[in-house]
Amino acid sequence: MMLLPPFSQPGRFWRGNLHTHSTLSDGARDPEYVVNAYRDAGYDFMMLSDHFMARFNYPLADTRAFRSETFTTILGAELHAPQTSNGEVWHILAAGLPLDFPHLRDGETGPEIARRAHAAGAFVTIAHPAWSQLTLDDAASIDCAHAVEVYNNVCATQFDRGDGWYLLERSLREGRRLTAIASDDAHFRHHDWFGGWVHVKAESLDPDALLAALKRGHHYSSQGPQIHSLALDGKQLHIRCSPVDAIIALGASARAVRRMGKSITEAVLDLSKVDGGWFRLSVIDQHGKRAWSNPFWWDEVS
Repeated sequence: MMLLPPFSQPGRFWRGNLHTHSTLSDGARDPEYVVNAYRDAGYDFMMLSDHFMARFNYPLADTRAFRSETFTTILGAELHAPQTSNGEVWHILAAGLPLDFPHLRDGETGPEIARRAHAAGAFVTIAHPAWSQLTLDDAASIDCAHAVEVYNNVCATQFDRGDGWYLLERSLREGRRLTAIASDDAHFRHHDWFGGWVHVKAESLDPDALLAALKRGHHYSSQGPQIHSLALDGKQLHIRCSPVDAIIALGASARAVRRMGKSITEAVLDLSKVDGGWFRLSVIDQHGKRAWSNPFWWDEVS
């Protein structure tokens, strides 16, 4: 039996949020308040991702002073440029930017600023695709992306457009090997915080270690439930998790395999019934809260 990543990796899981705003852009609370709120809520790390726009004087929050031995911050921003196929400005999360990352250049497009961020060492995520009404061509144009934001708490609770799996799965069908993140996009209005996060497996809380783990896909996403382990024995997927009412494995087609019940903490699912070159796992608890694995490609795990 083979333990799958990130569960096979050394280290421990660190809980963090990669999408949050402060008064440096359009948030309601100052950076210190926001960072302390995540620390006090039990998070291990967070990133202030203020809007990197001219009207906010291109903020890139320096949160290094808030780091400690038990809590850290990642430097980054939410990048913007014209324009998606819907005529909207791009929203692209870049975690791990240098503080001197250059401003948007004249005529620069979303794909171009994303490539600059990637070249600067950032973990690049396509933000809230449902809210932005992104197409598959839009996603393909961000050709350096590491991940898609599959859950955005603000977009889910305030606009009913918080899901991004449709875009990620369509991209997987096109052969792109992207991962998933869940986040808040909190502006500290309307109770928009602590709704979605990532669990990153790394050997330390050092920001560089966290970023390296994110780039390798050594994480899973959650609204509350925890995935404790995933292991593969041929086509049999062995799952251990916190108590949930549904454990579901999905692939490239409409078919899925599942275990349903009450307070389930483990299951074995036959993945021979799941079509396609990849599979992923979802678990759903009694309150409808979910956790999601990243996609696994059969040619990498078999």
